[in-house]
Amino acid sequence: MNPVHRFCSAAVALAILTLLLAGCWDQVEIEDRALVLGLSIDTATPEEMATEEQVTHLDNMKLPGHAISVTAQIAVPGRVPLGPGSGSSSDGAKASPVWVVTVTGHTLDDAMNNLQQQIADPRYLVHLRVIVISETIARGRLDELNDYLRRNPEIRRRTWLLVSEGRASRFMDVEPPLQRVPTLYILSMMEKAVASGKFPHDYLGRFWSADSKWGESAYLPYVALRDKENILIEGLAYFSGNRMVNTTKPLEIGAFMALKGMDPGGYSVLFKTREYGNVIIKTNRRFTKITSSIRDGKPYLKYDLYFEGDLDEHFDSKKPVSSAAALHKIEQEFNTQIRGVVSGLIGRTQKDHSDIFGMGELIRARHPGYWKQHIRDKKDWEELYSGVKVDVALHMHLQRVGLKGR
Repeated sequence: MNPVHRFCSAAVALAILTLLLAGCWDQVEIEDRALVLGLSIDTATPEEMATEEQVTHLDNMKLPGHAISVTAQIAVPGRVPLGPGSGSSSDGAKASPVWVVTVTGHTLDDAMNNLQQQIADPRYLVHLRVIVISETIARGRLDELNDYLRRNPEIRRRTWLLVSEGRASRFMDVEPPLQRVPTLYILSMMEKAVASGKFPHDYLGRFWSADSKWGESAYLPYVALRDKENILIEGLAYFSGNRMVNTTKPLEIGAFMALKGMDPGGYSVLFKTREYGNVIIKTNRRFTKITSSIRDGKPYLKYDLYFEGDLDEHFDSKKPVSSAAALHKIEQEFNTQIRGVVSGLIGRTQKDHSDIFGMGELIRARHPGYWKQHIRDKKDWEELYSGVKVDVALHMHLQRVGLKGR
């Protein structure tokens, strides 16, 4: 055999042997991992700060006067169900599919180190799908949290980050009847809301993307807890200067998605008409056309919102909706009243200097000369956004009418 061929054969054999012997040298069985499914982050109370396990602190170290409380929902091996549970178990807490642990720290990294000190297995965040932060955290200390999450390679960009009304830790202890694991229920709720047109794709990665753009402000889902089991999507929490500044109403989520041209439509609107009493219109599809220009040295945008929907219900009036003319009148009243909702949302975000619609990105793309002349950083656009002239026109087309009741 040629010496070169003999050398190559030996090298291949050595490589295969090395792969077989050392390929799994650092393996960790899934049963030996502490898989964190969900996290909640709150401002720590004085009582929680007093009981903090100072794992990473040096002696005589002067610590900040504030801290955060982190609650982790950890999967218990063999107990996470593949489907909805059939009911409560007689074993009580022993049959719980998750283990809920609360720790305190001065930063998220400090709190996660304290968490590791209380659990035997190494913690893993690769299965983390839901992070809930309190409104207090969102209005103040979001920079530190984003820094830790963005640098951690285990954090998925498709993780949901939500802002809670009140304490975020309550979401780690809910017991929804449809799902034994609270985090999986929250995840399913958000994914189905996206599929039905009730909420945009606002994953953690999209939040970071919007936050890094000069011409767009970030937003997050704003959720609330009702009766210890029901989770309500209460609106959008929107940001300016990387701090939460305000929230929207649930119906205004539909107005936001219409301005962004997001389809399908998923919201029904109940409103009162002059001739036909109260009606409910369900929006099925949305389409948006945006024109822009520079007028008198300021940006101007015109939004034409096109809707297709159904007349679901008509009540509190004896006058029947039995002609195309009647449908047209209802369409016109819908356009007028919903235009007020959309314009009100735009005006409120302008007052709060939060361009969640990405109007700045449109100006940057379509009018680069104006953008380069006036915008030096994100704060410049947030200030300029409050004076942008925006006109909105709605065009509703009703395709179907519900069955007549007797």
